[in-house]
Amino acid sequence: MIDLTAEYNRCVEEVKDKPMNIGMFKIMTANGTIKEAAMVANPKSLYLSFWYEGEVCCLFADCNLGKSILAVQIANEISKTEKVLYFDFELSNKQFQLRYSDEQSNLYTFPDNLFRVSIDRDSMDMNDLSNFEDAIIKDIEDTITSTDAKVAIIDNLTYLCLQAEKGDAAGSLMFKLMALKRKYGLSLLILSHTPKRPMTAPITQNDLAGSKRLMNFFDSAFAIGRSAKDENLRYLKQIKCRYGSFQYDGDNVIICSIEKVGTFLQFINQGYSTEREHLKELSDRDANGMTEKVKELISQGKTYRQVATEMGISLAKVQRLLKK
Repeated sequence: MIDLTAEYNRCVEEVKDKPMNIGMFKIMTANGTIKEAAMVANPKSLYLSFWYEGEVCCLFADCNLGKSILAVQIANEISKTEKVLYFDFELSNKQFQLRYSDEQSNLYTFPDNLFRVSIDRDSMDMNDLSNFEDAIIKDIEDTITSTDAKVAIIDNLTYLCLQAEKGDAAGSLMFKLMALKRKYGLSLLILSHTPKRPMTAPITQNDLAGSKRLMNFFDSAFAIGRSAKDENLRYLKQIKCRYGSFQYDGDNVIICSIEKVGTFLQFINQGYSTEREHLKELSDRDANGMTEKVKELISQGKTYRQVATEMGISLAKVQRLLKK
């Protein structure tokens, strides 16, 4: 004999975890959400705890600190097991070749799964750049579908968005990239610059060049800093993460040198340190400039906490500077 009460309760349980759509919204109970998500495999790490599968990640740094070198190194490692597209909008073919060959003209052999994608400038209409962003996003999508790649690295953001410093333009670009991520199940690493910044201050998310809205769109972000102790050293710092933990924050940055091993130019791990050990000590001039900057931001109506976040210093330091 069927237990009607038990059957009823079972049906209720099934129905309450079913999603409901209202316009663009999908509504589901919290329990239903985690049950559904538990059926999907956990994302795997693509590069340490900086970048995970299915994420749109940002790598940013000042010019000439080795963003492209590190990005190619990451691409090289991932392509040993899966297909990777490296959209290179920075280097010419010859510049790329020289980085990955030695003085005897021996060439590095990359995995066959790594595809470098560059701009064919003869195919560009330089007289009509009004729809450049839409055109390049479409070509990125077509390249992804043609190769069936699930991992892509874009070097760099400035080339994609000529007006990245404007909030609306930056937001529009990121919406398009996020749409590609969802449509094809992509993992994206996007390289970007920082404006000129003092070596006395820790790197923060506010150092990402362009609109501050950009950082909101990234699932994760990490940066390369130059060591003030040794101009040949770099450090890697985790800036944002949504999966995993802040393993490489300011108290545990990765110290690296850039060396060519055989024919491969790469970052070599030299150990771990705190970021403050590699920052430049403030001169009297720097300190006075920081005090003036704090006062200027306060005069604009910003709170102490907002000033601390924007300048990458502590709340207590903001208060100390204002007392001078």
